[in-house]
Order: sequence, then structure tokens, then C-alpha cells
Amino acid sequence: MAAEQFDQVADFLELNDELRERCKWPKRLITVTIPVRHDDGSTQVYFGHRVQHHLTRGPVKGGLRFHPDVELGEVAALAMWMNWKCALMDLPFGGGKGGVNCDPRHLSLGEQERITRRYTMEMIPFIGEEIDVMAPDMGTNEQTMAWMLDTYSTHAGHLVPGIVTGKPINLQGSAGRTRATGHGVAFLASRALNKLGVALRSASAVVQGFGNVGLHTALTLASYGVDVRGISDVTGALWSEKGIDVQKLSDHVAKTGGVVGFDGADAIDPAEMLCQPCDVLAPAACGMVITGANAPRLQCKVLVEGANGPTTPEADAVFEKRGDIFVVPDVLANAGGVTVSYFEWVQNLQRYRWTEREVLTRLETILEGAFNRVLQFAERHGLAHRTAAQALAIQTVAEVKSQRGMFP
Repeated sequence: MAAEQFDQVADFLELNDELRERCKWPKRLITVTIPVRHDDGSTQVYFGHRVQHHLTRGPVKGGLRFHPDVELGEVAALAMWMNWKCALMDLPFGGGKGGVNCDPRHLSLGEQERITRRYTMEMIPFIGEEIDVMAPDMGTNEQTMAWMLDTYSTHAGHLVPGIVTGKPINLQGSAGRTRATGHGVAFLASRALNKLGVALRSASAVVQGFGNVGLHTALTLASYGVDVRGISDVTGALWSEKGIDVQKLSDHVAKTGGVVGFDGADAIDPAEMLCQPCDVLAPAACGMVITGANAPRLQCKVLVEGANGPTTPEADAVFEKRGDIFVVPDVLANAGGVTVSYFEWVQNLQRYRWTEREVLTRLETILEGAFNRVLQFAERHGLAHRTAAQALAIQTVAEVKSQRGMFP
């Protein structure tokens, strides 16, 4: 899907064959084996991957995910999207992504730590503050980053805080990093509603996914006065016409492990929840959930993509024909995380700390600028928002590659 999107944009930009090939293919694809002794004494070998798409504009930046379905092709696609995301936001990074094919829900904390540390050791020749800087993703968190930081710093012989972002505050993490992606999704949803003339206080929203991104998307939308009527996670889905108390639901999930059983809303089929009437639909869980099959049934005004790749090309074709859904594509919508990761990296290099207000204000300024650039480019060239966002990004990378030339 990522390659198909790239080819369409490269055709629009009329990239020559040399630039097309150089922009499309990743610089490095790394796969390692991770033997881990489990708590019961047994040993299992996991596979870990890291793809570094380009280092043309700076070190690569991107998350590390723990998930049983992780494989190299998925990681490569996510690295490509991260590359365009960094270029669109004008951050001095290339795109990277990593993953280990394990299920953290079935692993103890000690087993997760051993996987993390072994993966980090295997990656040490290929990472560094000026080479590759990782961050949390699906199935990982700030504790994972703390283990990575400790492993790398122990190897280096001194603390290297800039080796990862999304780490704990007392290990030189950044204020605002945990909520950054979800906050950015909600902020851009509000900007889209503003463009459509919909008042926030009268707006409604549906959020698919209640992990870090979905939680903070819902919390921020609620703080704007938006009624969050639908929320789902892997355990089930909830619906309330009056709106769901997001903080109470968060407390319930912390106690029970999922949204199912919450008494402040009714149960609903997760697939049907996506198709309920709302002003904002925010898929913030996994990829390819908006398809050619359900796209004709969506009843939202704004589709803001908190997840990576939640909408298939077939669904995009449906939206172009419909013309009544304002799409904020993933490469823009969920860029809050990497943007605040950039802020964290800068603070680490400078040994300086910003306040949360400074971080979120700078984040909103950058998101607003990128949002306006995408809309103006789309209008000028008659493009869908996704194509416009990716065209701006790919054009930026292609120009830098052309300027630097090709080493013989």
C-alpha cells in the first residue's frame, strides 16, 4: 500500500527514474534474532527488525513496536511513511521503524526487559544520536525506552539521553511527549471542523482505539467541548448519544484492562461504531480498518487518522467520489509524536528543558503550518489531501537527494 501511494505521487511529481528509485527504496533493512530465556526456564528466539529509510536529511527517527504480527515488509512501509512525515513537518530526520514479533500481553516485565536489551545490543552498530533515534510505538512505552537508554549508555560508558525519545521525564524525557500524538490528532480535527464551520461545542466524535494515541485524542477532544460518543479497543466498543466520560473510562481501563464492561455507555459492534453518525472519526488503532467495503457507509464529516495507514487506497477512491469527507491523512494527523520527539532530542543535545506549555505551543504552531501547506497545495493542484501531503514530503526528499548528488 505504501509503495502504491509512492508510485502515484512520483507520477504526479514526474520524478525521473533515478530519483524515483533512490527515494523509494530504504537505505538499510536489518533483521536480527533475539534468543530470550523465559521466566519458566524455556528459551524462545524472536525476530527483530529495523528499517532505516533515508539518512539524507538527518538521522532516522521512528518507533519500536512489540506485536505478534510484526514482519519486515510492515516495518519497511512504516519507515517509508515516517520518512514522508518528517519531511512534511520539516524536521531534520529521515524515517525509521523497528519491531519485534512478540506479544507483550503474554510476557512478564522481566521477559520484556530481556527482549528489549538484547534487541538494543544487536542494533548498537546501527544506532546513535546522529544515526537512528527510536521511540515508543504499539506495545512499547517509556519503560521500554528507559531500558534501551540504559543498555546503550552502559555500552558507551556514559549517559546518552538522545539515543531514544519518549523516555521518562527524570531520564531527560520531554514534558508533553506522552500526550503529543493524540493531542495533535485532536488539534488538527478541530482545525478541520473550523474549516467546515462546525462549532466544537456542538460537535461529536468517534475514536477507534484506546491506547496512548486514542486516549489522548479523546481526552483532548473532550477538553474542547466535543462529545465523544464512541470509543473502542481490542476488548470491544462503547456508544453513548450523550457522550462518554473519557476520564472515567480511562480509570475503568486501568483497573480492568479494557473498555468492555464500562457502565457509562452501551456496548456496540466495533465495526458498526465506525459507521455511526458523527462529526469526527478518528481511527487510532491499527492499519487498514477503513476499506472499500465500509467507506461508503461512513457518516463522519472529518476523518482524522491517528493510526498509520488506517485507510486503504480503495477507500480513498470512494472518498474522492463522495467528496463529502474532509480527510486529515496519517502523515499529517499523527505527526505530533515525532514532532515532540524532535523537541525532546533537541533538549537532550542542548541539555536544556522546556515546559509542557512551550512544547505544546510549538507543536501546534508546526502542525498549523503543515496543515495550511497541505490544504493550499491540494487546492492549487486539485489533489486529495493525502496525495498533497505525500507530494510535498516526497518533493522535499527528492530535492535534497538531487542537491547532495550520488556518491560514486
